[in-house]
Amino acid sequence: MFTTSIIRDALASYQPRLVDPEADTRQAAVAIILREQPAGYGSVGEYGDVLFIQRAERQGDPWSGQMAFPGGHREATDPSLKAAAMRETQEEIGLSLAGAEYLGALDHQQAQPRGRVLNMLIAPHVFITKDSVDFQPNREVAEVVWAPLATLSGNTLHDTQTLPVAGTPTIFNGYRLSGGHFVWGLTYRILKTFFSAIDPQWQPPQEIE
Repeated sequence: MFTTSIIRDALASYQPRLVDPEADTRQAAVAIILREQPAGYGSVGEYGDVLFIQRAERQGDPWSGQMAFPGGHREATDPSLKAAAMRETQEEIGLSLAGAEYLGALDHQQAQPRGRVLNMLIAPHVFITKDSVDFQPNREVAEVVWAPLATLSGNTLHDTQTLPVAGTPTIFNGYRLSGGHFVWGLTYRILKTFFSAIDPQWQPPQEIE
């Protein structure tokens, strides 16, 4: 079980692998948002859930309809990628991270939607929120979903799904959440990086090639 001290200490000493972007590299950031167990449930300081969004179906969006972490492209007015993740979270689901505890950054990821490699980096940033929010998703978000962190890290939710890539049915590994939501692709890679950063001994699920 990942406790408050384990997550905080692990990310405080974690050295993320960062990409030095080229002039034409698109930059984006996402927020990995944790919340504690409700009072009276489990042990004090254990984390209950991690937040996902389901992106709305949008023509031209390479991540249309997928499960994701809130976030988006860095704008010229964003002083940092962390600031971009915070702004996008506020805009997408109405959750302010201004009062949240910031735990640190994870490895930069490269965007590879459905096998297409893009000149784009994604920077994940980890937060703990204690706010109880009445989410207000904007037009880019279809649903907000909390998922149990301990169950995810235990890999019991691992599953596969066959999706078309360039017209060819392709098997993807991921996590199957309640309601049938499937976390795969970029978000799945980021989640595995998060678990490895917290616990270098963490073993990823047995994946199907």
